[in-house]
Amino acid sequence: MKFFDSDSPLMQGLNKMADLMILDLIALVCCIPIITIGASMTALHYMALKIVRNEEVYIVRGFWKSFKMNFRQATVIWLIQIIVMLILGLDYYIVFWNPESNPSIPVQVLFLATVIITVSIFLFIYPVLSKFDNSIAKTFKNTFLMAIMQLPKLILMLAFWIAPIALGIAVIQLLPLVVLFGLSLPAYLSAKLYNKFFKKMEDQVIAKAIAEGRMQPEEPGSEDEHIFSDVINPALDAKKES
Repeated sequence: MKFFDSDSPLMQGLNKMADLMILDLIALVCCIPIITIGASMTALHYMALKIVRNEEVYIVRGFWKSFKMNFRQATVIWLIQIIVMLILGLDYYIVFWNPESNPSIPVQVLFLATVIITVSIFLFIYPVLSKFDNSIAKTFKNTFLMAIMQLPKLILMLAFWIAPIALGIAVIQLLPLVVLFGLSLPAYLSAKLYNKFFKKMEDQVIAKAIAEGRMQPEEPGSEDEHIFSDVINPALDAKKES
């Protein structure tokens, strides 16, 4: 085997690295207006999952397709996230930084649990939005159920996202690498964790759609591979009950 053949592990690895670098830079640029962070993160996860699945990808075209398709919902979710973060930040200041406050242990535990649940939902909601088409309310519901089912993996996902920030602060020389891979690499590693779970959910949605005559067996996905169905909700409820 020649190292520089197009199908060699070395070249495939280099191509994947180049894809992640391009994906990172376009996602970073699209985050600059602040208001577009939600849509950018959704498109980032959309493309990261395609890379994990070794699908044929055109990074810029695929990113913009997802960005435009999910812009409205992703922006609303991002605005909700900002409001929730501000409320939690204010609560933290009032409860823990106020000299007159002396929070009890149950209050501290309740606040910590609220933060963990909130972070888990917002960490997972953009991958869910990138693949499953639902109303915003049902997207939150689905994400909450998925977060419960995937909690150990969510802890790893959180570590993936914290690591580049910590490295960039601790070792300033690594800052260029953080700029080039600080978004795409955590998204890629996260996608490797939830890929199998998503695939199971997609198969359930597609099977039900075919059974109900809403989809042809030979055409299991739409062009953008977005799952346009709310039947993920009973599928998740059934999984939760089992």
